[in-house]
Amino acid sequence: MKIVRFMNEDGKIHYGIIENGGDDKAFIIEGDIFKTIRVTDKTEKINVFLSPIDPPNIFALGFNYGGHAEESDVMYPERPIIFMKANTSVIGHGEAIVLPQAGPDEVDYEAELAVVIGKTAKNITPDEVERYILGYTCGNDISARDWQFHKQKDQWTRGKSFDTFCPLGPWLVTADEINDPNRLNVRSLLNGQIMQDSNTARMIFHVASVISDLSKSMTLQPGTVIMTGTPDGVGFTREPPVFLKDGDTITVEVEHIGQLTNPVKMER
Repeated sequence: MKIVRFMNEDGKIHYGIIENGGDDKAFIIEGDIFKTIRVTDKTEKINVFLSPIDPPNIFALGFNYGGHAEESDVMYPERPIIFMKANTSVIGHGEAIVLPQAGPDEVDYEAELAVVIGKTAKNITPDEVERYILGYTCGNDISARDWQFHKQKDQWTRGKSFDTFCPLGPWLVTADEINDPNRLNVRSLLNGQIMQDSNTARMIFHVASVISDLSKSMTLQPGTVIMTGTPDGVGFTREPPVFLKDGDTITVEVEHIGQLTNPVKMER
């Protein structure tokens, strides 16, 4: 199923199911998406896409693709490198990524597969991970490189957590629809130009090992989002560097999930 969280024309927020390829309306869901749901025959027009989940926590991986580690001149990690993004940075499909007037000045894109946890997980093995996953969505780990590498002296959280710096969406595809999350094409397109083009098969640490490893450090609550890392092709490694600017449009595309598109605007 494609589970969408949206605002209708009256400004009310709903969860719904998108069927038959259409993305302008949804069948309303009753119940708790983490437990039992019932799909009604009532439809509502999607006026605004919201993030498909309101996560309690967002964990993200650094340098989880060999190509990205190489372009960043970083050795392959021996175990997953985990950092956090503030949940206040989350926006949905179509919402604007806002560049603060006061800076940062080097804002980058990172196309990623995002995993959504479906039930409380603690100390689980890789073989157990599959039954703890609710589904998958597209994610964009927007990153202020000047803050990430210089102003915060390689402490990443602030540079990754500006408001609007975590687009997710456009919907959540339930786990039963994805045969193998480690075999999905991932791309980013900046103003229609392909910038990143890879496959999750190139991840250093695959989905099950990442979630198992993380669950041994902390309890993963329902709704927790795990960003699985970005492939090579990001802006700061290019010659000359490419950073997001007012008027840009950035799209993340993940095979079997869809396209997450966000305009970029300067704070007014």
